Amino acid sequence: MSSLYSRAQSEFTESLTKCLEKKDIEQLKASYGVFDVNGLDAKSTLDQTFREFLFKTVFQNKSCVDFIDLSVKAVRNNLVTSALPITLLGDMFDAVTLDESEKLFRYVEDNVDVWKEPVFFSSCKNHLLRMCNDLLRRLSRSQNTVFCGRILLFLAKFFPFSERSGLNVVSEFNLENLTEYASDAIDIDDSLVDSEDVQVKIDYNLYCKFWGLQDFFRNPNQCYNTVQWKTFALHASSVLSAFNSFKLEEPRDSSSKNDKDDDQNEDVEMQEEIRTQHFFSKFLTNSKLLALQLSDSNFRRSVLVQCLILFQYLRSTVKFKADTFSLNASQSEFIKETEVQIYKLLEETPPCGKKFAKTVRHMLQREELWNTWKNDGCKEFKRPDVSIDESIKPPAKKFKRNLGDAIGDASKQSKFYMGNAELTRLWNLCPDNLQACRGADRNFLPSIEQYLENPKDKTDATFEWRALRLLARQSPHFFTMIQTPNKVADYLESVRKKISESRTKTRVDPVEPLNPVEIEEVQIQNTNEDGLTEDAEMLRSADQDDKNTHKTAIATPEQLKELSVIIGGTWQKLGSKLGYTPDLLKFFADSNTANVQEQCRTMLQHWFNDDDDASLDNLSYILEGLDMIAAADAIKRFLEPADKMEDISE
Repeated sequence: MSSLYSRAQSEFTESLTKCLEKKDIEQLKASYGVFDVNGLDAKSTLDQTFREFLFKTVFQNKSCVDFIDLSVKAVRNNLVTSALPITLLGDMFDAVTLDESEKLFRYVEDNVDVWKEPVFFSSCKNHLLRMCNDLLRRLSRSQNTVFCGRILLFLAKFFPFSERSGLNVVSEFNLENLTEYASDAIDIDDSLVDSEDVQVKIDYNLYCKFWGLQDFFRNPNQCYNTVQWKTFALHASSVLSAFNSFKLEEPRDSSSKNDKDDDQNEDVEMQEEIRTQHFFSKFLTNSKLLALQLSDSNFRRSVLVQCLILFQYLRSTVKFKADTFSLNASQSEFIKETEVQIYKLLEETPPCGKKFAKTVRHMLQREELWNTWKNDGCKEFKRPDVSIDESIKPPAKKFKRNLGDAIGDASKQSKFYMGNAELTRLWNLCPDNLQACRGADRNFLPSIEQYLENPKDKTDATFEWRALRLLARQSPHFFTMIQTPNKVADYLESVRKKISESRTKTRVDPVEPLNPVEIEEVQIQNTNEDGLTEDAEMLRSADQDDKNTHKTAIATPEQLKELSVIIGGTWQKLGSKLGYTPDLLKFFADSNTANVQEQCRTMLQHWFNDDDDASLDNLSYILEGLDMIAAADAIKRFLEPADKMEDISE
């Protein structure tokens, strides 16, 4: 096997030499086919041959770019692994100087579309990221600033927006970015002097406040501390006051003003400034330079924009920001006023102050959108699907089923077919449509109490007619009036007061029942001259005045006992249908833990006492809906004697 491996490497090396001269891959494909069928891992062998050939031949001939192109073609022909081109580039960057690396990196930038192809991206992205990070470690941020920026821009183009490795998802700050400045007051006071042309005093105090702001820019969360906020507000006010007093003059040729408009002049000057200005990763903090730095427009803009970025972070809603990090009213007002002052200074700072301030405002607004995107979890950006123009190609004809077959299939599934998708869906929402019609959610009638409490117009004939209908359906008070009132409105008002008094006196809280002493006091208070309670008197008057009462009489204790035995353990299901909450059902269960029938009897007794709609007819209707047929038949048996008596009276 070792001899076969050596022979394969020798053959591959010769093929690579010829392919590199001709810039063609055919010779290498022929050699690969010979060794791929002999049991040798030809792909890994060719990978190793590429790497060895790189150091033996390529560096002497200075044909690095052509060699990488050859490896890319080999990947596309499935001759080597997908990560080989990036591996070769990493070996090159490790072996050449920084100047050569900067030239070679141009090839990496120009072929970003190649590295983003599916065949390369999944296997090369980690190698490419590691290669760029190794380069950044070798480079100096202050001396190789442009090259570092090129690498970061390339990574931004290569990786998608949603790539987690390139996002500061948890909003961390580079706390190691310290700004060191002189702290010896004696030496600094001697070096800083007042300037005759400037209306602000440049001293050690201003120097410390100016460079002290950098610590807050490095870690903005300090501003949420009350003491630190006061320090920041004091430093920022002093620095902005110095900028405001130290005005900068804009050098402009008078001839250009006459020849061109102001907007055109600003565009030309801004483009010229971009071409000529220099960028530095860190400013010098020497005390002797402060007076010169105050007169530098680029330096001033840098500090002012840092303040705006800090203010935007303090006011923004960041997903990983602590709940205690919030601004009070005075802090928000200070930021608002200071922000106006900063934009005014930016507009006054030459050259092209207004255009620069407008650009900064626009960029910060875009930053708010990115912040919202990060709070939403950095969702992946996808291109919308291309819609197919149906007018070009006629739509395919839909197969139409026979109506009889559709109805037959629906009948086999115990469903209805209505000929329309929406009607079919609505008709099959409930297996039993009649049972669905009896549901409580289909009872749209308001209660008589609510209807009488808030009438739109008490004298409206329509209102009176509906109120009488509801009263006859829901309340026994409709049949207890002895004297006929002159007006229906007066009659309804008297009934409303009577219902309110009756509900107040008869309602019992099931969670906190009255003790025997309180019950006796209530009974004594509600007892009339004949020794009857108001409830008993109301029922007696109802029986005497009108035998055809709409609401069936309350069940007797013997009937409740018999119903409780029939219903048994399913009483909680009935209680839920009657409208009792789980807490009340638990109260009924705790009232008698040993006897299920007694629990059911207690619940039914409460229902008959509390609910105005409680009657044997309604209970029978509810039991039929719950498929408790035995209990419903028992209620019908209770009602038979009353029906016979009514027939006899007629």
